[in-house]
Amino acid sequence: MSVETSEHTFNATASAGDVSAILVSPRSPSCLYILAHGAGAGMLHPFMARIAESLAARGVATFRYQFPYMEQGKKRPDAPRVAQATVRSAVATARELVPMLPLVAGGKSFGGRMTSQAAAESPLEGVRGLAFLGFPLHAPGRDGT
Repeated sequence: MSVETSEHTFNATASAGDVSAILVSPRSPSCLYILAHGAGAGMLHPFMARIAESLAARGVATFRYQFPYMEQGKKRPDAPRVAQATVRSAVATARELVPMLPLVAGGKSFGGRMTSQAAAESPLEGVRGLAFLGFPLHAPGRDGT
């Protein structure tokens, strides 16, 4: 199987600055999954890499990216406002990099939660669906209200 991997950076928010991203694309992908990491481990975590590899084997490209706190080596996740803005920036960047593919957005736990909240606030431009890899979609100890 032929897979192309490329590294990118994009501006998460005006105040948070640039973050890293990795585009993994098989030959003739069917869609692009914009994949956000969980709260405790970034886009380079073996779980995230295995997801990207497994999806590529099934013809799905992935664009996984860092949230600003992880990029900066901090332990505490970004405020929802910053994380959700980062999701929107990731979607816009992925759409520019691979404009011909249908987009799906989501992620693991925290990344999925921030993606779902961003999409609930207003549609993510060009995104046709959401896919989540870990739950809950609310912060631990909260009921999601």
